[in-house]
Amino acid sequence: MMSMKCKYAIKALIKLAENYGKESINTAEIAASENIPKKFLEQILLDLKHAKFVNSKQGSKGGYYLLKNPKDISVADVYRIFDGAIALLPCVSLNFYEKCDDCTNDEKTCTLRREFTKIREGARVIMSKTSIHSFLK
Repeated sequence: MMSMKCKYAIKALIKLAENYGKESINTAEIAASENIPKKFLEQILLDLKHAKFVNSKQGSKGGYYLLKNPKDISVADVYRIFDGAIALLPCVSLNFYEKCDDCTNDEKTCTLRREFTKIREGARVIMSKTSIHSFLK
């Protein structure tokens, strides 16, 4: 299940995408309009800033704005920042691979690995094709 942190990050990115190419939006406005606790949002925006999805300006017209086009930010990108692997098992993860602790099977013949790889790939493809722009009205 997606964490609240990841869900709030997507909601904040959608709000920023609505204003893409215009002036920045302050944290209080994003928090109020998206019903996100302000302190929690500040940490999320810092994480998004470190990932180079957003940047901020200081001053009276300060706030956050998107560094990337909303079409170039996928749900998979955001999910990986906040929730890690898309895969349900560590042995099928593309970016966070680990051999399963309890596994005694050869990975090449493991039926769990075979089927969960298909599940991961389906989710990965859909999440990669779904951009923040997709959520705009």
